Formats: sequence, structure tokens, C-alpha cells
Amino acid sequence: MPLTDTDLELTRDSYYVATAPEWLPSAPVQGELSCDVAIVGGGLAGLSAALELAQRGFDVRVLEARHVGFGASGRNGGQAIHGYACDQDVLEAQLGAEDARRLWELSIEALDLLRERITRHAIDCHWQDGYLGLATDARKGASLSDWADDIARRYGYELQRVAPQDIRGWIDSPRFHSGVFDARSGHLHPLRYTQGLARAAMAAGAVLHESTPVTRIEPGASATLHTPQGLVRARQVLLAGNVYLQGLAPALSARIMPVGTYIACSAQLPQPLANSLIPSRAAVCDTNFVLDYFRTTADDRMLYGGRVSYSTVTPKNLAQSMRQRMVRSFPQLRDVPVEYAWGGFVDISMNRAPDFGRLPAAGGGAANTYYLQGFSGHGLALTGMAGRLVAEAMAGDAARFDVFARLRHRPFPGGSAFRTPALVLGMAWYRMRDLLA
Repeated sequence: MPLTDTDLELTRDSYYVATAPEWLPSAPVQGELSCDVAIVGGGLAGLSAALELAQRGFDVRVLEARHVGFGASGRNGGQAIHGYACDQDVLEAQLGAEDARRLWELSIEALDLLRERITRHAIDCHWQDGYLGLATDARKGASLSDWADDIARRYGYELQRVAPQDIRGWIDSPRFHSGVFDARSGHLHPLRYTQGLARAAMAAGAVLHESTPVTRIEPGASATLHTPQGLVRARQVLLAGNVYLQGLAPALSARIMPVGTYIACSAQLPQPLANSLIPSRAAVCDTNFVLDYFRTTADDRMLYGGRVSYSTVTPKNLAQSMRQRMVRSFPQLRDVPVEYAWGGFVDISMNRAPDFGRLPAAGGGAANTYYLQGFSGHGLALTGMAGRLVAEAMAGDAARFDVFARLRHRPFPGGSAFRTPALVLGMAWYRMRDLLA
């Protein structure tokens, strides 16, 4: 997917941009350079890998087309949650019970890794413990409770139940019936975290090049990455640009779709009101297929996400439409204005499972180009673990990485011309199902 003026426009009214520290850009690639590993993409996955590889003594260069955190890493809802965007049954059907359990445990390790990095590198990103998964009616509440029972039984991961009679003590909203609470998950300011991770990677020795789109890659035992003002030769390559890879790997782009996701942020609220909305200050998601997600910020605003666009066309009157969704959940905010509204694109895979692996080497040699994609809107914690796993693989221990690499992924049907209209129709059906359930 090309970088467009529309995509740039979506970042301008971002609460995250307005409240992140000043970022001093790094110099683009100029001339000819060489390194052990070249990483395409300065988001959380690429920066995590850069940190891990630099700590292992690798000479690493990160090539970012715009600036650190330009894509989903710096625009998302800020929610770090257990598990994956797909159901565990999807993983178990392909990998078996034992490896599906390993992947669940890696998702929990990802949460621990996130906290560890925040502490170790003193990243001021407003981390807040706690996540509420909420059902909007009794049928969905029973389904959520059954899922929590299943996760406890299969993986030993206990979630606190929130009964209907207790729900208003957890969230002051008429929309929700019941839920589950996880103290280990939580939320943060994603752009501040991404910038902090970049600083940590550079302190460990990685070199960052912003304003450096990669225009072409020549494969080989030493790959050559071409940029507008130079080139980089690298023994190994990591593609971590997701929907922004600019056609560098067509076989990969066919397996993910860009989905627009949109967020609004209210004016600052009186602290007692902010505390009353979600007393635990947890991150919140509902369980609808086309879900709403929201949280209060460190400075007492309501940050609310929920609109998606499977056509990649930005909704009209974005701030007003997002405000309507917010007020539907919190009528007490009907007189509170929205001060920020923004969006961006996330990559989804057909089965919503993460897509990690290696591109086949030309001529049957050793594969030296790795990729990380398909986080499907559930990547804030998982990107960090993905970076660690690919670094392990590049350093010679691919055992954990290869569990993910065994997952099979199909291209979206319809090719580049028809896959977007097909997905729009499919998602319209799911929206109708949510409304009628």
C-alpha cells in the first residue's frame, strides 16, 4: 500500500502526536552502507528486533520511510491484551494443542516483556494495569464466560468474572451486561512507547535512518536494499513494514489487507468524572466482531475507538461520528467535545493469526529475509515478542520463531482488484449480525 496524502492527513489530529515529547529525526541513508541486519520499518516490531539484535552484538540499521511510529505503532488504541486477534481454536487446528498452548504462553510473556522494557529503559508512556472485556447482552455474556472457563481449563489462565449485578461498579455505562477482568493486561501511550523503544535500540548500538523508503531489494547471500539516496548491503533482512512495504514483497502483501481504524479523544474531564467512567482505569473492549475499544488517558480524557473502514476510505465527519459512538456508551459525556480524531491502517490476515516467516531464497540458498506481519489489530504487546523471536532466529535459535512460521496463511480472494470489495461485503454482514444479536 503506498503512502498517501490521506494517510498523512490522518495523523495530524492525533492526541498521541500532540502529547508526545519532541522527536529529533535521524538522518536518511546516503551513499553505500553495509551491516549485519537491515530492518525495513521503524514501528514496534522492527524496533524490538533492532534492540534485541543490537544487544546481541549485531550491526543493525533500521530503514523507516517516514518517521518512528508513523504507522499503526504510533496511532493505535494503546491496549496491550493477552492472546491473539484470532481464537485459540484457529491456532490449535493448525499446530495442535501443545504448540497452541506455547503460543498462548508467549502472548502472556509478551505482556511481561512490555513491562520489563518500560522499566529497564525508563520509558515514560503512561502504563496502566488492567483490561476489561465486556459483553453487550446476556447471550454474549454467556459466551464470554464460557470462553474464560475454557482458557482457564486449557491454559491455566484465570480471568476475574464481572457479573451483571456488579457491572456498574466496573463501568458506568448502560451498554454492558457482564465481563471479565485481566490485571496483567493494560494500556499505554503508544507513540511515547515507540519513541522510547527507538531510543533504547539506538542506545544499544542500532542505527536508525528515517525518511528512507526502500524502493527495491536485490536478494542474495548479501541482500542489497535500494533507497532514494543510497543503498544498504546486509547479510540478513527483516521486513517489518506491514501494510507499508510499498510492494517490496508481493507474495506477502497478498496475505494481508489494510483496514482503517479510527479513534477520538475528548476534552479533558474533571478527574472525579473520569474516575467514575471506568473506576479501575482499565482498557476496555466489547466482544462484538466489529468492536468498540476505549480507555481514560493519564490526563483524564476519554479515548474512544470503534469505526473501521474495510474500503480504506476515511469516514466523513470523523470526529462527529466517533463522538456519537462515545456518547452511546457514556451518555454523561453528551456535552463534552471531542478535541482530537485520527486514524490509520492496520494489517489483518485472512484467519487473523500472526504471519511470521522467511521468504524463500533465490537459487535454493539459505533464506536470509524474514518478515513479521498479520498482527490484525492485536499487536501492541505481540510486536515486542515478535522482535525478540526473530532476533533469536537470526542469531541461530529459531525454535520459538518456527512455531509461528508453521502457521499457514492464504491470500485474500479476488486479487488486488476485488479483495477489498469482497471484504467490505463480508464485514457488512458481521456488522448486521452484531446489531441483530
